[in-house]
Amino acid sequence: MAMTLRLTDDETRALRERAELEERSMQEVVKSAIDAYLSNRSARLAEAIAAVARDDAELLDRLSQ
Repeated sequence: MAMTLRLTDDETRALRERAELEERSMQEVVKSAIDAYLSNRSARLAEAIAAVARDDAELLDRLSQ
């Protein structure tokens, strides 16, 4: 399925630089990023929740009272 992705000039520049650095096409870099996002979403969410619980434990305790 074809798709149009609209990026700002800065985003396009950064993507082009990253692709060149990795000696890959811009499309390969974007597809890889999408795959990583979709496959790691649950893990990233669990890590974020754990970080909040750890970093804000005292505040969460006070709010629960």
